[in-house]
Amino acid sequence: MSKSKDDKADKKAADARLRALETFDLENPEFPPELEKLALASGGYPYDEKLKRKVYEDQLIKLQLELLKLQTHTSEAGERIVVLFEGRDTSGKGGCISRILSRLNPRHTRSVALSKPTEAERGQWYFQRYIAHLPTRGNIVLFDRSWYNRAGVEPVMGFCTPEQTASFLRDAPAFEELLVRDGIHFFKIYLTVGREMQLKRFHERRHEPFKQWKITEVDRAAIGKYDAYTEAEREMLRFTHTAVSPWTVIAANDQRRARLEAMRVILTALDYPGKDKDVVGALDPNISKSGADYLAALDGDDSKRANG
Repeated sequence: MSKSKDDKADKKAADARLRALETFDLENPEFPPELEKLALASGGYPYDEKLKRKVYEDQLIKLQLELLKLQTHTSEAGERIVVLFEGRDTSGKGGCISRILSRLNPRHTRSVALSKPTEAERGQWYFQRYIAHLPTRGNIVLFDRSWYNRAGVEPVMGFCTPEQTASFLRDAPAFEELLVRDGIHFFKIYLTVGREMQLKRFHERRHEPFKQWKITEVDRAAIGKYDAYTEAEREMLRFTHTAVSPWTVIAANDQRRARLEAMRVILTALDYPGKDKDVVGALDPNISKSGADYLAALDGDDSKRANG
């Protein structure tokens, strides 16, 4: 095929995608086939297929055993671990957390998912309500969203002022440095999904009976704010990815790979008796990046669009 024909075909496909995005209707029980074809690869996701279930389950059980070893060591040594799970709506934060917790002792490991602040909490120092949920010695706490609401959903949805967000972005690194200096093993994981995959998951939540409880009015409002969330995550990473409390960004179009990768973020960073390094393996550079590298990629994409 000639270059001109290739260009025409690419333009036709791009136009079809744009129309499908612009006309997407959450209430329509049929998900647009143009978006279905693009979902897994959206956002530049590098894999053509999801991880096979058997491969996933074999790795999952082995990594869960490593997490149990880590929990035993944490409890016996009196250490503390905090993991923040942040990311776009539908990115799979809850799924990652549930797989981490499923075989651990609930006396020493728990998740925290706070509802919107009460009137009294709104009058407190912003970080105050989260401090009560930090772990004591020997415990692990996983936050399903955290104080980073102030850098994501709150500014995008108009729940806080620009001044409040700016103050948060200035203060968060200092707050987190205090946690690390006090001896907490501190992890920040950000899950991201491509736009078409996000729409597919929103559609599943709306039309699958056992998932309908997951979709909220905020989710519905977020459907048209993908680019606004991109800008918010850019600012969050720019100000809060630090040497003391770095972000790890995981591309989560394939939830199976993302769940395994989230476990490895924790396991590769910590030592504990009986650690099987062959099982733990290494992070997958195709889907896992430091906050700095992900931010550089975002800025590079913008530069290409500006020059293209």
